[in-house]
Amino acid sequence: MGNNIKIKWGIVGLGKIANQFAKELQLVESAELCGVASRNLDKAQEFANNFQCSKAYGSYDELFKDENVAILYIATPHDSHAELTIKALQNNKHVLCEKPIALHYQDALQMITTAKKHNKFFMEAFWTRFNPSVREALHHVQNGVIGDVKYLNADFAFAAENLEGNRMTDIKLGGGSLMDVGVYPLFLAYLMLGIPKEIVAKSNFHSTGADLQTSIILQYETAQAILHSSFLSTSNLKASISGTHGRINLNSPWYMTESYTLIQDGHKEKFKRPTLGKGYTYEIEECHFCIRANKIESELWSHQNSLELITIVDEVRKQIGLMYS
Repeated sequence: MGNNIKIKWGIVGLGKIANQFAKELQLVESAELCGVASRNLDKAQEFANNFQCSKAYGSYDELFKDENVAILYIATPHDSHAELTIKALQNNKHVLCEKPIALHYQDALQMITTAKKHNKFFMEAFWTRFNPSVREALHHVQNGVIGDVKYLNADFAFAAENLEGNRMTDIKLGGGSLMDVGVYPLFLAYLMLGIPKEIVAKSNFHSTGADLQTSIILQYETAQAILHSSFLSTSNLKASISGTHGRINLNSPWYMTESYTLIQDGHKEKFKRPTLGKGYTYEIEECHFCIRANKIESELWSHQNSLELITIVDEVRKQIGLMYS
């Protein structure tokens, strides 16, 4: 595929995150939105009109069969990620699936196996991995700029306005703060420190069985991470990575930050790294790079990375007693 040919996208599931993603697609010159699907045709038509998209479908299957579309962004609730990704791959579509990849390790494994079988690009949409500040922070850590990392602290919490009868607390849809926002701090600890040796986690729950707030300690051979997610109160949304020779603060909101601070021997330096849009643009460009290079996975956020992260998430769920059918 030539670099000047636009890559044609479709979006499955047209909620809030799909709206944001469609806006960011417009910022990427090599991307074109060519099809959108909702289970409600009117909603799909309205979404298509808003984003100058030529095709609107009232069923996901119709979009899967649209031969004009090369890659699908799956933006439905968590519980349907696996099923829809597998169907899309079986219809010879590349797939970017919103995080968390799935609700269970086995589902994630099946998604990846299907991508390999059909030789199609597949990636979990962990957009924070491609954020310029996060990439630089990882580069500093890997190059020993702050010495050996001993402590990482990250949270993602907000006071949700209404927790009754919506997606966030619906256990059937994979609700709860862990899957919605807790995966971000877990992602950062995994990115910087790898797989922990031991996990301790505790939660407070909604009457539906979805966790409302979760606190996690990850124990490593010579380091620890303390992480938190919540729908009950706001937090600083800062992340800090502390090493033997300094530390890196990812400034708020850290998961989409436009700056970070490097502190060494009492000397502070702030690095500004403005993002194009909110920053979904970078994962979109990574998808394009991989598709043009005939890769079925990204080296920056690989299939193995997704599997290792969901292994950690599964263990946290086990610890807190969060059950999905």
